[in-house]
Amino acid sequence: MTNVRVVAETGIIEQGSVCVENGRITAIVEGELVHSEGLDILDGEGKLLIPGMIDVHIHGAKGYDMMDGTVRSIEVVSETCAATGCTSFLATSVSSKMEDLLRMIDNVKQVAGKERGASIVGIHTEGPYLNIKRKGMQNEAFLRHPDIMEMERVVEQAGSLLKMVTIAPELPGGMELVTYLRERGIIVAIAHSDATYDEATEAFRLGASHITHCFNGMRPIHHRDPGLIVAAFEQPHVSLQAIVDHVHLHPAIIRLMHKIKGAEGMVLITDALHAMGLGDGDYQFGGHAVKVAYGVAQLQDGTLASSTVTMNKALRNTVELGISLEDAVTMASRTPADLLGLPQKGRIALGADADMVLLDDKFQVAWTMIGGRIYSQTS
Repeated sequence: MTNVRVVAETGIIEQGSVCVENGRITAIVEGELVHSEGLDILDGEGKLLIPGMIDVHIHGAKGYDMMDGTVRSIEVVSETCAATGCTSFLATSVSSKMEDLLRMIDNVKQVAGKERGASIVGIHTEGPYLNIKRKGMQNEAFLRHPDIMEMERVVEQAGSLLKMVTIAPELPGGMELVTYLRERGIIVAIAHSDATYDEATEAFRLGASHITHCFNGMRPIHHRDPGLIVAAFEQPHVSLQAIVDHVHLHPAIIRLMHKIKGAEGMVLITDALHAMGLGDGDYQFGGHAVKVAYGVAQLQDGTLASSTVTMNKALRNTVELGISLEDAVTMASRTPADLLGLPQKGRIALGADADMVLLDDKFQVAWTMIGGRIYSQTS
């Protein structure tokens, strides 16, 4: 493709071209490509070419919840991700009965490797080992203390697809579960947690390395009780998720997170529920009645219930807050790729997977390329 503004691993190229062959990036050059016989050239019309974005936390889209027990729900999320500039994602659960979680895992396994849209690069289980005191929209009927024997069933069912588990480490058995998961190479994330500063610091020492939807569903910062957020700020190896939807985080907090952690320590997510892409209305999610009004999803008591933001809109919102385009793109692509141990994704670089997104000046998706092929809803 040619005549594009490229956000490459080496920096922004104001006018450049990118060559793709066999699903990989083979050349990145300044200027336009020279037309030659046998070479298919896409004209980017001066639009913005960025690496494919990676969502490590998404529950559903277009009326489909990945916990609804159907294979189709996984397929629709894959397709919707692709249409909104996300080329890879972690299928994310909510707290549930064990049989419902195992069914969701089985459905993901049936789709993984056969996706029509964004690639499934793993599974993220959010819960059920979460603190009722900080439950947010998680259904307390399913919340319980960490149970390694139960977790072994999940690990066995998911195999190498299990990439991330969000827990509250202060619960009985929580620290032991942190160790168990890290020994198996699974990312331990913390949220829906009332962990103190000391408890969080111990969890980070044992191997926890990520904060799910930072600031939401956790003990807040107090000057005599700093809690897990300040503990996470102090640990260089701990990265933070951010929902940048004009609702979950104040702009000043997003800028503070970026100032402390930098683009390499911050990950943009959607945390989207199945109302994403449908608009306002009444829905069921995680066993709760959810009302979406003006794009904001809430339980009846006003508790925020995930989000309806898409990755391209989260990227736009981040840039509009004053964070540089290059850093915002990094937080949406390369940082989550590095978090997941996927060095071939999340970057426009020689030899990387040809997962890329062309955006207009309003961050609307012109097209999404996955593995060198442009995604089409009708293909």
